[in-house]
Amino acid sequence: MTFDIAMTGFVALYIFMLAAFAGWVIIGNVPAILHTPLMSGSNFVHGIVVVGGLYALFNASTPLEQAIGFFAVLLGAGNAAGGYAVTDRMLAMFKTSETKPKAAHAHARVHHLKKS
Repeated sequence: MTFDIAMTGFVALYIFMLAAFAGWVIIGNVPAILHTPLMSGSNFVHGIVVVGGLYALFNASTPLEQAIGFFAVLLGAGNAAGGYAVTDRMLAMFKTSETKPKAAHAHARVHHLKKS
């Protein structure tokens, strides 16, 4: 028993629209405070996009397919690099600042004695 599934343009469009709607529903229900950590933690997805773009690029036979594969790799790599840059900036917010120790007398208060 074999299964032959032909990926027509209509089926590919249907899968794309279904994935876009599912992503919109899932991301739409995430609170704003959790959105950045969740998205920066999912940078591996952008790596999968790059691998898929490379697969499309290496199996391209026409100049149009090569252009689509090239832009898929370019946009996926840019998205991954941007995601890691955002993660780095976000993690930098939680680092403690390294300041030089101040001199012991810098915070000393001068008490004025009242003369009677």
